[in-house]
Amino acid sequence: MNGRYQSADFGRVAVLLGGNSAEREVSLRSGQAVLASLLRQSVDAFAFDPAESQLTDLIKEKVDRVLIMLHGRGGEDGTVQGALEWLGVPYTGSGVLGSALAMDKIRSKQIWESRGLPTAKYQIADKTSFEAGSCSAIMKKLGNKVMVKPAREGSSIGMAKVTSAKQLETAIQDAFNYDNQVLLEQFIDGPEYTVSLVQGRALPSIRMSTPHTFYDYAAKYHDNTTEYFCPSGLSDSQEAELATLCSEAFYALSGKGWGRVDVMQQSDGSFCLLESNTVPGMTEKSLVPKAAKVAGMNFDSLTRAILETSMPDELADFG
Repeated sequence: MNGRYQSADFGRVAVLLGGNSAEREVSLRSGQAVLASLLRQSVDAFAFDPAESQLTDLIKEKVDRVLIMLHGRGGEDGTVQGALEWLGVPYTGSGVLGSALAMDKIRSKQIWESRGLPTAKYQIADKTSFEAGSCSAIMKKLGNKVMVKPAREGSSIGMAKVTSAKQLETAIQDAFNYDNQVLLEQFIDGPEYTVSLVQGRALPSIRMSTPHTFYDYAAKYHDNTTEYFCPSGLSDSQEAELATLCSEAFYALSGKGWGRVDVMQQSDGSFCLLESNTVPGMTEKSLVPKAAKVAGMNFDSLTRAILETSMPDELADFG
C-alpha cells in the first residue's frame, strides 16, 4: 500500500455497483460501503449502477477511473472490464483475462493443475451431454461426498453438497439452472480458509466455521452463527505456506491488484485450492475487511489501496 496519492489525484471516480447478476444485493451493499469510505476521504466519487445506466454514460460523466464493486457475471467475469478497456477508462483489479479465468471454477482448476498447484479431484457435468446414469460412477470416483457448483457463479449460489447418486442428479439439474457447465468436486472434510491479497501483499488468513452443511450464501451474508477466526490459528510456517500458495494461485490466473483465494485444509494439514475471487465482497460481513483490520488497515485505508490499483503506474506491479 503505497499511499503516495492525494485524493485529488484520482479525479472523478465511479463506483460500479448493483448490476444484473444473481449477486446484485451483495454488490449494492459492497458498493455503498466503499462509496461512503471514498467520500469520507474527500475522493470525488459517485455510485453508478450499470443496470440503470449505459456504460457509455461514464464518458458523459467525465469519469477518470472506475472502482469495480460488481460481483458475479457481468462485473467479475471480464465483461465490464472489456467494455471499460474499449471506452479507455482505467479500472481497479484484474483485467479481462484474469477476471474471466477466476470466474470460471473449471478453467481455474485446469490451470492450477497444469501449474502443479493442489486442488481437489473433480469431474465436469455439461448440460448438453450429461447422463443421469453416470452419477453412481461419479460418486464413487470422488469419494461419495461431492460439492456441486455452477462453473461461473459466486457467493455459493447454486451450490450443494451431496452424498448419494440420487442427490447428485438432482443437484446437477438444479445447478444447470445457473450454468451449462457444472463442477463436481470431491468434498474436503476440513477447515476452510481464505487469504486476501492487496497490492501484492497477502493479508492474514481467516478460518471460517459455520453450523451449515458448508459455507453457503446464508452463512456468508445472513446467518449470525458463522464464526471468523483471524488470526486463523495456523502456525507461522503454515501461514507462510498458505500465503505463498494463494499468491501463486491468484497470479496463475492472471489476477491483478487485489482479490481473495479460498482453500480447504486436508486431514494431513496440506491445503487444497477452491477458487479465486477478483472482486470480493466489501460488506460489513465480508472477509477482506476483516483480514485488513488484523493487518493494521482500517476500511478507509483498504478502499484507498483498492482504488490505487487503477492508477497507471500500478497496473504492471502485480501478477
